[in-house]
Amino acid sequence: MASNKRMKGVSVTLPVYTYNFATPLTGKKANDSDHTHKWTVGFKGFHGDLSFCIKKVVFRLHDTYANPVRTIEEPPFELHETGWGEFEVLVKVYFHPSANEKAAQLYHHIRLHPYQDDPSGGPWPKDKPVTCFLYDELVFNEPTEVFYQILADNNVAGSSGLPLRKYTGKDYALPPFSVQMEQEELDRLEKAQREVNQQILQLRQRKLALEQEKIN
Repeated sequence: MASNKRMKGVSVTLPVYTYNFATPLTGKKANDSDHTHKWTVGFKGFHGDLSFCIKKVVFRLHDTYANPVRTIEEPPFELHETGWGEFEVLVKVYFHPSANEKAAQLYHHIRLHPYQDDPSGGPWPKDKPVTCFLYDELVFNEPTEVFYQILADNNVAGSSGLPLRKYTGKDYALPPFSVQMEQEELDRLEKAQREVNQQILQLRQRKLALEQEKIN
């Protein structure tokens, strides 16, 4: 029978993500206040429902909101609000007492505006939600036997990570994380680094040329 004894040398990773969807306010709602967007912020397990191990999720909003601390005690762990500006939300995840684990803290930046054009190449459609997904991992070092068994019974302990290929469908609510997306991001970073290095080299060459002109 599983106990509260810690499992020495054992580490379990739980893939999760935070997200938000935002769309502009229109009509009467847009005229009643200075808020410009309606949005949803939430927390989910990458491989599905986590209510088997999560007791509640607390979202700490910007202090300008009335009652900025919002507690969600059942899935979906998300809340709906309106606002006019982007800001960072503290997401605090509490586990059931049987887990014997401290609460985990994550941060999510509420995105209201698209940072790029629509993938189709045109301007961002007004009726298309702006989305933001942030992948993270909760790591449990030396979990109790009880908690490890709970994770194992729900196919979490020893579960695989990201899918190989990214999702290309039209459901904006599905996260795009994948090994392919990770590699594409690495490729973009490497490309940007090469461009920066090239610019630095050009500036150095220009500096040397100017110094040589002064000598001559």
